[in-house]
Amino acid sequence: MVEINQMQVEHSEAGVFFSANLKFDLPNLVEDALHKGIPMFFVAEITILRDRWYWSDRIVTSQSRYIRLAYQPLTRRWRVNIAPTPIGNSGLGVVLNQNFESLADALANIQRFSRWRIADAGDVEMDGKTHAEFSFQLDVSQLPRPLQIGAMGQADWNLFGVRNQRLSAESNK
Repeated sequence: MVEINQMQVEHSEAGVFFSANLKFDLPNLVEDALHKGIPMFFVAEITILRDRWYWSDRIVTSQSRYIRLAYQPLTRRWRVNIAPTPIGNSGLGVVLNQNFESLADALANIQRFSRWRIADAGDVEMDGKTHAEFSFQLDVSQLPRPLQIGAMGQADWNLFGVRNQRLSAESNK
């Protein structure tokens, strides 16, 4: 279970920014797989929706952040890759790479979202008729096939959290 704390959407002249702190512990199976050199993939998604009475809410903007956490056994370091598109084996593309000495430091980095630019200033109105929906999850679909089959139906591989917040001028302060 992922706990989403201090979620904030900030509207300024420079754009719309998202910040949040997450709190979760890796299940033992996930941590064991990491120590064996199997990378774990996480997906963070933020969607801004505008209320409509006659249909489902209109999507104003939607952004995703893909995170790869891996242990490097030769150097005994943890590597975190963050990208705006899914991270594949064909090449990392445009990503932010960071190395950490411990798993706790790497997880602290993953669990903090600070001023993530999600939209232009004119795209989002902070009038109480819009809301933000944020989700964070362990992406089991990117695991090697044998682990995907073994992970099916096991609660230890289910790491997920979602939170909604109404956007208004008062919540911006």
